[in-house]
Amino acid sequence: LTRKVSASDALFIAGAKGLIAGLVNCSLGLYLGAQIPGVAQLAPILLVGFLGYGISLVMFVLALRGLGSARTGAYFSTAPFLGAAVALLVFGESVTAAFWIASALMAVGVWLHLTERHAHEHLHEATEHGHWHVHDEHHQHEHGFEWDSKVPHSHVHAHGVMRHSHAHFPDVHHRHRH
Repeated sequence: LTRKVSASDALFIAGAKGLIAGLVNCSLGLYLGAQIPGVAQLAPILLVGFLGYGISLVMFVLALRGLGSARTGAYFSTAPFLGAAVALLVFGESVTAAFWIASALMAVGVWLHLTERHAHEHLHEATEHGHWHVHDEHHQHEHGFEWDSKVPHSHVHAHGVMRHSHAHFPDVHHRHRH
């Protein structure tokens, strides 16, 4: 039984993971003798956790849905290099030759993912889901609400069976065997 992950599902998953992890870690810390920090220290800690863990996890789950696991893994694996760049620029950290080699290899890997395209005839199975879209060749449907047909919008919509050929990469609409 499979089901597509919606944006609200992603928020719930991230919230549940954060709440459970936070409760376990805080309980363990208190058990080991740590003290709860004051509001002045706690506010920036919570903000960093919300941005660095909460928002990041939601984006990761949504990327898994839209891009697939291989692309998502490749893009998210660049995070340590972004952190290293901040360390270099803000804190003046030193680098080694291995750092530059790894950075170059990561850049090549991300470039390969971004430029990968292939075209062939493929079959889209009938499906119903909701996500942000414009009316392109994959989104030809009527609306039960007023809409100006120009801007991206999100709602649950149905895709009928469609067989066609065009350049694409694996995404939410192109999950098929080759």
